[in-house]
Amino acid sequence: MRTLLSVDGYSQYDRHVNPKFQPSACGPTTAYVITNYLFGKDAVNKSVDDFYRMLGGTKIGLFTWRFVRHMRRYLGPDWTVSTCSLDEALAEIEAGRPVALKFDKYFSCQFKKKPLYAYHWVPLIGFDKTNELKLFIHDNGGRNRQSRVRSFYYADNASVLTFVRITPNATAPLMNEHASQ
Repeated sequence: MRTLLSVDGYSQYDRHVNPKFQPSACGPTTAYVITNYLFGKDAVNKSVDDFYRMLGGTKIGLFTWRFVRHMRRYLGPDWTVSTCSLDEALAEIEAGRPVALKFDKYFSCQFKKKPLYAYHWVPLIGFDKTNELKLFIHDNGGRNRQSRVRSFYYADNASVLTFVRITPNATAPLMNEHASQ
């Protein structure tokens, strides 16, 4: 079974992102991509730089607890923002909502592992359960390169992954037409 959301990615190295923020803007870029998907770009009206400041980005990256806490504050009581399990993350994808995914071999003390990324936030946008579980992400771009869809095997990276779901409560405002399918 394969599920892949049609999410527009964005590069953390885009010319509209402050050059001082670019090397560590993967978390804010992930928040930007997900909120634009859920609510539509016109409804969000925030830039990656705005998310960087709002979420408390630092030169060494964005801590999970800051991402969760500040996204909760930004979205308000109609939304639940929390870390979740793999099964809950896949259920979010099936419900039409991307999930924030963090690779972190340093704080998970997995120094000998060779994951796809040592430390990086990305939007999780799909999965394929045909044989071995494969996850699909937008990679948040690179210098002079837009974000692109990539895939990797969950088993090869499981020990360094953290999932953060952004789920509407019953009273949540209407979302973008993509996410309401």
